[in-house]
Amino acid sequence: MRGRPLPLLAALTALLTTILSATAAGATSTTAGAAATRASVSGPAPASATAAPTRHTITYDHYSLLIDGKRQYIWSGEFHYFRLPSPELWRDMLQKIKASGFNTVSLYFSWAYHSPAPGKYDFTGVRDVDRLLRMAEQAGLYVIARPGPYVNGELDAGGYPGWLLTQKGRARSAAADYTAAYREWLAHIDPIIARHQLTNGTGSVILYQVENEYDGSDATYMTQLAEQARADGITVPIFHNDKKRQGKWASGAGAPDLYASDTYPGTSVTDYSFMRSFTGPNRPLFWAEFQGGWFQPWGGGSYEENRTKFGPSFERITYGNNIDNHFTLQNLYMLYGGTNWGWQADPNVVYTSYDYGAAFDESRRLTAKVPVLKQQGYFVQSVEPLRKTDDLPGQPEHSGAAVHVDADRNPDDGTTFYFLRHEDLKQTTDEATTLRVETSDGTYTVPQQPGTAIHVNGPDYKILTAGYTMDHQRLVYSTSEIMTHEDLGDRDVALLHGRKGEAGETVLRYASQPRVDVLAGDVQATWSGSDLRLNYTHDGLARVRISGGGRAPLDLLLADDDTASTFWRPGGNVLVRGPYLVKTAERDGATLRLTGETEQAGPLEVFAGPGVRTVLWNGRPVRAARTASGSLLATVPGPRAVSLPALDSWRFHEDTPEAAPGFDDSGWTAADHQATDNPTQPKTLPVLYADDYGFHHGDVWYRGRFDGTAAGISLTAGTGKAGVWSVWLNGTFLGTVSTGTGGQNSSRDFTFPPEALGAHNVVSVLVRNMGHNEDGGSNDAQKNPRGLLSAALTGSDAAVAWRIQGGGNDEVRGPLNNGGLHGERAGWTLPSFADRTWPRATSPSGAHAPGIAWYRTRVRLSLPKGQDTPLVLRFAGGQAARALIFVNGWNLGQYVADLGPQHDFVLPPGVLRTNGVNTIALGVWSYDGTGGLGTVTLERADGAR
Repeated sequence: MRGRPLPLLAALTALLTTILSATAAGATSTTAGAAATRASVSGPAPASATAAPTRHTITYDHYSLLIDGKRQYIWSGEFHYFRLPSPELWRDMLQKIKASGFNTVSLYFSWAYHSPAPGKYDFTGVRDVDRLLRMAEQAGLYVIARPGPYVNGELDAGGYPGWLLTQKGRARSAAADYTAAYREWLAHIDPIIARHQLTNGTGSVILYQVENEYDGSDATYMTQLAEQARADGITVPIFHNDKKRQGKWASGAGAPDLYASDTYPGTSVTDYSFMRSFTGPNRPLFWAEFQGGWFQPWGGGSYEENRTKFGPSFERITYGNNIDNHFTLQNLYMLYGGTNWGWQADPNVVYTSYDYGAAFDESRRLTAKVPVLKQQGYFVQSVEPLRKTDDLPGQPEHSGAAVHVDADRNPDDGTTFYFLRHEDLKQTTDEATTLRVETSDGTYTVPQQPGTAIHVNGPDYKILTAGYTMDHQRLVYSTSEIMTHEDLGDRDVALLHGRKGEAGETVLRYASQPRVDVLAGDVQATWSGSDLRLNYTHDGLARVRISGGGRAPLDLLLADDDTASTFWRPGGNVLVRGPYLVKTAERDGATLRLTGETEQAGPLEVFAGPGVRTVLWNGRPVRAARTASGSLLATVPGPRAVSLPALDSWRFHEDTPEAAPGFDDSGWTAADHQATDNPTQPKTLPVLYADDYGFHHGDVWYRGRFDGTAAGISLTAGTGKAGVWSVWLNGTFLGTVSTGTGGQNSSRDFTFPPEALGAHNVVSVLVRNMGHNEDGGSNDAQKNPRGLLSAALTGSDAAVAWRIQGGGNDEVRGPLNNGGLHGERAGWTLPSFADRTWPRATSPSGAHAPGIAWYRTRVRLSLPKGQDTPLVLRFAGGQAARALIFVNGWNLGQYVADLGPQHDFVLPPGVLRTNGVNTIALGVWSYDGTGGLGTVTLERADGAR
């Protein structure tokens, strides 16, 4: 990741890529229309080198996607590899996604991230998406591939490379220059995706998206995108993600195989039956994006506010409502957001962090949103009849007028699902109801226990199951929700859950009266006719062993929600309880190898059948004893202590040489264009737009020379929101303009001090390009110019000769890492730079002259190996200043003291050397010499000490 492959290795890699691409292109299969990351992961075993791949079919109908004829519930989450520049952390996140109940991951592929220039593409190191797709398959995840060419995603230019912004033809159309460009991109990315398709038997990609939220009308463009994908070897179903359920590209010319849409409904619940008019009678309902949080702008609120707003109650209500509405393909955006490191962000909508208020925070930690997602994910994957259901007409009979009840039924086996919520979602009261349940087993008023009821307490949503064949058991009904169940070979195990303190009732059908042993908790058993009725209160974990009665033994686990969330289903017919995270499970005869993470020492309980006798936790055996219910119980250690160094030894250097009149700018680019293809035409000439001169990201310097006197200069700069720019005349500081959050462009008239003028004069202007607009409206908004937009002397007709200097492509870190500050161009961000002659400073908090100053420090870390210890760089108390943050040469974001809201910046392992020396470099911009950064400290992201 810290360099390019050796030439021989690169040649061998290229040869292998060619062979694999040819294999994928020749495929004939068709479809209709960081603890213990070293350990093996669950998922399909890799094929042998000589075995022919097993091809698979992917079809679909009104109800669901089918793989090899078997219905699937696609429970997916969005993950952006380009926002996490560490391949081993890709593996970590993919394993966490799988462990948390998801069977699919959705991946944008960012064109900008891979292409610094026309015809130049990089798929090595942190851009090795071939490796990413292998990891997804190894983790046991299907993949929804979304390569654009336009992706949006709150990215700079919506994911378009900078070099595309100067094209004359309109993007997202059939314009010739744009068509040639996107075909070049797809010709590179499609073969990689193609060789990882499930249909070819060489990977786990099951769906492919063309475009994203395209609200234009160019059917030729949409048709050509799909044709290009097919020509590049894509054989899985193709879809488009419609913006806000408009029915765009659902049918007619340009429509792909599947219709999908996105929606961000806030806290509302909607009847989505109208979307059947878009999908038609032969396609399933598909959320390509459903709200999993929300982004935050510069000067906005915190992501924790979003995480609360779109937290557990939101998840239960909206995702449960989607299940009720027969959406068997759900992709949550985002599941893990990550970091807009470098210049990846569209500044008009988001700052450095792309945490998104998602279920996994920016440091990859599990949040309070994960338990509900895990309960729902395990449920939809365990209970197969959910994949094919029809509405039962009307509301089922129930007693509570304030409670809304829907019912769906599987037409093949009769399994029935009841969906309960408040009739008025604004209600926060506790409403009680009884429910008439009708199944082939009989008709019941539920619950039967006198004096009890089903409760809908506050903003809640319940999915109750009746008439269900559960492994070897027959579930007549339950007022508890099913989380998961497994056939362990010698017995079945089922985990049901409910709100703490609420009564539960479960009825099971037997041919004769079974034996009931209550192993833990207070559970009352009643036998009547053919029904075994169990009554209990959800409080902790109750355990019931049921045997006999003509069925296989059943270990029934009855838990409150919080207790249920301590269970994990890592695959391989294994259920595990206890640790903070169980990532993977691998069975080897009598040995079960588990990987995971702990927050403290505690119990580990394994339900895996009698064949498992030995348990390894992160590669080390743990002493496990057999319990009365047949599980194995052990204790796993907690994390080891961590000590972090103080950041109290810095080197300092003021660095604004470009403002000096004698600075040599002869090597800079002459800014002398008299015309531009940009849709926004300049008000003055020459054209000064930074993109027109090939400088697309970060800071750009301008130096303009004129002879004679002038009263001043009128300037307009385009920065995007939260931008800043400063001006000097012959080295004399004239002022700084902060764009703030009100707009993208700003203008200012500067007066020249007479004493600063000479016969030959130089105006120096430093402009921070915060990033480009997205093109969400298909109107070329991404071409909104950046840099100086106009410049005119006042009180003089003298001509100004301009030169411009910006950043270039970092061959290791890519085109989005660096801008045009002198320190960046001189390598001051890199560990190899020798700064021993710089003066010392105890902190980077002090004010300095207006302009740029650099602070560097070296930090030796010795974090426990094999233990994930998320760290952040924390800023506090700054004013009238901002800082670019570089760690070992990687631009990890920008702190803006006067706007915020971000003060913590995640330092991901891989970029951060967790055992070794790290170089932190801060490029500090002082607006006027009065402010500073405040304090800068290294902290644990989880707040632990």
